[in-house]
Amino acid sequence: MATLYIIGTPIGNLGDISFRAVEILKKADLLACEDTRRTLKLLNHLGIRVKMLSCRAQNEKAAAQKVIAALNEGLTVAYASDAGTPALSDPGAALAGLAAAAGHDVIPIPGPSAFAALLSVCGGMDKTIIFEGFLSPKAGRRKKRLQELMAQDAGIVLYESPFRVLKLLADIAEIDGNRYLCVGREMTKLHEEYVRGEASGVLAALSEKKEQIGEFSVFISGKMLK
Repeated sequence: MATLYIIGTPIGNLGDISFRAVEILKKADLLACEDTRRTLKLLNHLGIRVKMLSCRAQNEKAAAQKVIAALNEGLTVAYASDAGTPALSDPGAALAGLAAAAGHDVIPIPGPSAFAALLSVCGGMDKTIIFEGFLSPKAGRRKKRLQELMAQDAGIVLYESPFRVLKLLADIAEIDGNRYLCVGREMTKLHEEYVRGEASGVLAALSEKKEQIGEFSVFISGKMLK
């Protein structure tokens, strides 16, 4: 039996890597990762050299077999997605499940997560949180799912690209323009920004910008503003 470590990596600021994550990366015989080019930048920053294997959404199950073969040989393997914690709107879930089913230990190395980071600063008071990740890019499906989510008594966390964030916010404002939102952009990075307020106001504020830059995380309160 060998060990597969699932490593949380920085979502922006490389200083957020944990001491334990660095230790595991140093001792790993193989590092499976979503994008070898992205992960190589982190490794170079840390001065670490390790054999890498591409394991992205498009080839995760096939790559998992290579990881399991390495584990069967007794090698120590780590997995890291591009940024944040694997399996949260990132690959990693299939790999973890297959490795565990093959009889190997699958151990988390906790680290950064845009989901947890946004919740820590959003000011929401909901006891229940729904993490939905990315909604469908298709307008009809996106709005239908939003209506289902926003009908529940729970806070919601979504991810969105800069190309569709205004469409997402417009849908939210149409469903309930008074709902409290907190939108995080480029979290932990140089141009980090948070916009808080009623959905209609947040939409207006972001619509004033010439272009939307960076990845967005969106918190939708499950409670009406009083």
